[in-house]
Amino acid sequence: MRPGGEGLLSLRTLWTRQAVEDDRLPSLRELFVSARIHPLAGQPAPASMLTDIAGLLAAYDELQPDPTQATQRVAFGTSGHRGCSLQGSFNRWHVLAISQAICDYRVAQGISGPLFIGADTHALSQPALDSALEVLAANGVQTMISAGGEFTPTPAISQAILVHNQGRSSGLADGIVITPSHNPPDSGGFKYNPTNGGPADSDITSWVQNRANALLEGGLREVKRMPLAQARQAANVQEYDYLGSYVRDLGNVIDFAPIRAAGLRLGVDPLGGAGVHYWARIAEQYGLDLDVVSEIIDPQFAFMSLDWDGQVRMDPSSSHAMQRLIGLKNGYDIAFACDTDYDRHGIVAPSVGLLPANHFLSVAIDYLFQHRPQWSATAAVGKTLVSSAMIDRVAARLGRPLLEVPVGFKWFAGGLFDGSLGFGGEESAGATFLRRDGRVWTTDKDGIALALLAAEMTAVSGRDPGELYQGLSDEFGAIYADRVDAPATPAQKKALGQLSPAQIESRELAGDAITQVLDKAPGNGAAIGGIKVISEGGWFAARPSGTEDIYKIYAESYRDEAHLQRIFGEAQQLVDAALE
Repeated sequence: MRPGGEGLLSLRTLWTRQAVEDDRLPSLRELFVSARIHPLAGQPAPASMLTDIAGLLAAYDELQPDPTQATQRVAFGTSGHRGCSLQGSFNRWHVLAISQAICDYRVAQGISGPLFIGADTHALSQPALDSALEVLAANGVQTMISAGGEFTPTPAISQAILVHNQGRSSGLADGIVITPSHNPPDSGGFKYNPTNGGPADSDITSWVQNRANALLEGGLREVKRMPLAQARQAANVQEYDYLGSYVRDLGNVIDFAPIRAAGLRLGVDPLGGAGVHYWARIAEQYGLDLDVVSEIIDPQFAFMSLDWDGQVRMDPSSSHAMQRLIGLKNGYDIAFACDTDYDRHGIVAPSVGLLPANHFLSVAIDYLFQHRPQWSATAAVGKTLVSSAMIDRVAARLGRPLLEVPVGFKWFAGGLFDGSLGFGGEESAGATFLRRDGRVWTTDKDGIALALLAAEMTAVSGRDPGELYQGLSDEFGAIYADRVDAPATPAQKKALGQLSPAQIESRELAGDAITQVLDKAPGNGAAIGGIKVISEGGWFAARPSGTEDIYKIYAESYRDEAHLQRIFGEAQQLVDAALE
């Protein structure tokens, strides 16, 4: 269990006790600092807290998962199957089974084109890539691996799929992304992207998950496999220049001319991730004044500062984890970073430092829909229902439809693919948008494009994204927002995910009338796996994480910080009651 995992009810106890002692409502963030935040959060990781890479890799090969144990079965969350080899949840057998299940799915669906596959810099990603190749080659799948063994960002795989499939009705491509995203160094992840280039929807992941577990239960007897050396030499395994293809095409997404003309000085911290070698090529291709502060690749990620819970986590939206990036604030006009597979972004502006993800999403939407004249006049704005209400206000002023969906980028893939969505973004700093001509770019999140968009916006407007957000606050009124995370067991996560409007008996939230209680997203009617309560003065949402053993409470107040803390307090009491 992570630090602070001694029980979820302690927060309500702390909150009540502190309110009595201090005669005030304490900030939940204050309580997390005292009761949850690791004492070394934001500091470099001591050697004793770094991952044992040799042990991790040995466990990948040697541990055989027991499919009778729920924690050792294949389980696709909001973004593929994730786990840890030391816990028997991400091992060779899992990858062999999932790879065969994907091959079987391709046959069932008549998918006959190439499969684009790539891996990030997590220690378990390369052995997982090797395991997948043994199966894909044996099944005769035309498999496109990165030229020269280069690491591959998630958006580069999505872009490759879509470029191949453009104008085709047969021989369509799909892909596999091997990454646990920003999760700690001991994590592994395996994700399938179908022919629309984005994360697979629930119907597909359920099919693949069920087939993979059946293969595990059968002792992998139905898995086709060939030795790795033979697989790498197979005629159906070919190299593909993901880096060159992506970088050459990026000029169709970002307007680089004003960035060059403004002479902006840009800084990037690659965070040792999959796009570590992309930045130098981008700078060369488009004539940018861009400093890459480090190209170190370290599977322990020892250069990171610890996240809130004492974990090494490459989360570009976390101020604890992004101490090195934040240190670039005064040296550049804009600085940025991406997480390990480069589908999330972190933006540092001189005016404010690290921008909250919702702030940057809001200004990005406001800018794009006013500076992309070739986009359809009916293209909508896509947001998850835990993203800021500022986005709603911006969309309304722009006269654009708003599509509000559950957490999970898969909900945006279809609209981005057909151009009915101009932008799709998540509160967790993941987003993408259309090409400048209004056609699809990627249907998975693209941290590189969002980082460079920050530079374009600054060059064109003469103001950095922090200043642009202040303009929105001046126009629409300030919004006070925060999110708190806490450890949760699988049983607690399940209980929270099953919250329903009937369990909300109160008619008020922090003194304001409740206007809506949602357990389904208004944009598509899909279950949100939690609850969202909306009042005249703000809202909160509570949901379990789909990728980690934590739960999250999101809240916004349209009034002030004290009101936000009242919303948090009432939200926490609701969560506590649900988990009793």
